[in-house]
Amino acid sequence: MIVGTAGHVDHGKTSLVRALTGVDADRLKEEKERGVTIDLGFAYMPTQRGEIVGFVDAPGHEKFVHNMLAGATGIDFVLLVVAADDGVMPQTLEHLAIVDLLGVERGAVALTKADAVAPERLEEARREIAATLSGSRLAGADIFPVSNVTGEGVEHLRAFLVEAASIPSIRASDRLFRLAVDRSFTLRGTGTVVTGTVMSGVARIGDAVTVSPTGLACRIRSIHAQNVASEEGRVGQRCALNLAGEGVAKDAIRRGDVVAAPPLHAPTLRLDAKLRVLASEAKPIRQWTPVRLHHGAAEVGARIVPLDAEALAPGAEGFAQIVLENPVAAIVGDRFVLRDTSAQRTIGGGRIVDLRAPPRRRRTPERLAQLEALTLDAPEAALRALLARPPFHQDLYGFARDHGLSAEQAEDIAERLGLVRLRAGETDVVLDAATFARSKQDLLAAVAAFHESNPDLAGVGLERLRLSLQPKLPTTAFKGLLERLARAGEVFLRGAWVRLPGHEARLSETDAAHWVAVAPLLAGEERFRPPRVRDIAHALDLPEPEVRRLLKAQSRMGQLDEIAHDHFFPRATTSEMVDILASLAASRPNGEFNAAQFRDRVENGRKVAIQILEFFDRHGVTLRRGDLRRVNPHRLDLFRVAPEAEQDKGN
Repeated sequence: MIVGTAGHVDHGKTSLVRALTGVDADRLKEEKERGVTIDLGFAYMPTQRGEIVGFVDAPGHEKFVHNMLAGATGIDFVLLVVAADDGVMPQTLEHLAIVDLLGVERGAVALTKADAVAPERLEEARREIAATLSGSRLAGADIFPVSNVTGEGVEHLRAFLVEAASIPSIRASDRLFRLAVDRSFTLRGTGTVVTGTVMSGVARIGDAVTVSPTGLACRIRSIHAQNVASEEGRVGQRCALNLAGEGVAKDAIRRGDVVAAPPLHAPTLRLDAKLRVLASEAKPIRQWTPVRLHHGAAEVGARIVPLDAEALAPGAEGFAQIVLENPVAAIVGDRFVLRDTSAQRTIGGGRIVDLRAPPRRRRTPERLAQLEALTLDAPEAALRALLARPPFHQDLYGFARDHGLSAEQAEDIAERLGLVRLRAGETDVVLDAATFARSKQDLLAAVAAFHESNPDLAGVGLERLRLSLQPKLPTTAFKGLLERLARAGEVFLRGAWVRLPGHEARLSETDAAHWVAVAPLLAGEERFRPPRVRDIAHALDLPEPEVRRLLKAQSRMGQLDEIAHDHFFPRATTSEMVDILASLAASRPNGEFNAAQFRDRVENGRKVAIQILEFFDRHGVTLRRGDLRRVNPHRLDLFRVAPEAEQDKGN
């Protein structure tokens, strides 16, 4: 268990920790000279059960509240320290508000300097503290009168903390590993060491980790957990990690960084949150209010945009977008605190609900409905709720990462929910079964309607079809849906076209007879330099307009591509040229090639080679910069003949 001290300056927090543990948590020379805690101090108390209670001693002075916040994140139990002679003071209230905003549910009060006041004053201080706690998460907490001078009440408090430490932590041990760094230093003969509280998961010696948000990759060489050498560090422990790797140094890792399992490295500059404004604030939070955000051990400048109202009044709670000056490493569910830009007071705080907040359309009813779903604590429940509202699909592995889950955990959730998974690049887009069934039905109906309106066309274009349907799937996921239906024989794909199995665009008898004569002229050894319309008309003694009409009809049916005016290439040849482009780019060190290099591969004239390349430029298959081009890997399949098309030929 990690115990964090809180309370006003000079109320005896450090002295109390020393009385409980025998350790002086003031480690800085200036702290010892001034008798005031400036930065975080740490001490440990072994118990007879073999557990070790860790203490984070935080400064009470108003100038060092930012340091107090760095230590408050990740504590299991708050020990609020109030001096009997002073009673509740300004920093008592601010620290209490902070631990309340951070969601700390367990705690107790140490009523110090009990030996310095009369019994009447001690009882008065008790009543004052109880009244102060009544509206907080610590309402009803035990109050222990103690004296750091005489030792009165210290053993009673120690026994209470030992008993509290036996209660298992409710924090997320099943999530991936994260440690919030509050110190980074170098030890002679050891190397770089970082310390902090493990916020989730487990790390073991030898594990690969990433320092986020910088992205520094490293390896754990050794671990001290609760001040004892260990093979692993677990959620709820204070740990010191000895890190190794290229670029690992004391100055490369700072307070506020997070050491995490590599899949979690996805820092954000914009997040949506459920925000509560303290009732003590004099003014509401309005659009673009500047603040200082404290998350983990990090502090960063930010701006606030209320989402479900024009402003958030004192004491109110609502959704807000937080736009950060610098990226932070977080996961959904993390708590944060907001302070004013002058660092004089705490404004409010809350819980992160989305790390991928949109910069536009952030206040629509659809977006607010998504945020309501994301407030659900259990990831499985949140995913189910998200998939039941627009846009009705989610990036499975992105959702898992942002909730601190492994890919395996995400797959288990998808299986339990019976989700349909559509492969899209490096991830899976998931839909619930009802949405998938509806999408499939709507897609097949849309293709059938297109065939009815356009009987002479081979099929409907992929992008036109995607944009006509709801929900509107991402391009890669929509392609995955079509491929799934194609494997089941419910649609046929031909390049960028989709058709139903029963549909076939047919030529008239006259056009079919002419096509039998024209087709051989466009294929064979001359396929990369086929004759133009006028040359075909002359060779076959046919009217030029008739030949042009025939070739355009075949182009609409997906058999030909009009590379340039009156210059048609069979789709199979276009597909072959796409493969040549990909091969040519792969053979070049930087993936760039020029027109002459392509011309030599297709053994064509420069003019026709440039016309071909300009055709691919127009369709985004190639990207031109000056005299050089490179291929766009996301568009290579636009003109390729798909395996389903081969099946189609024999149909």
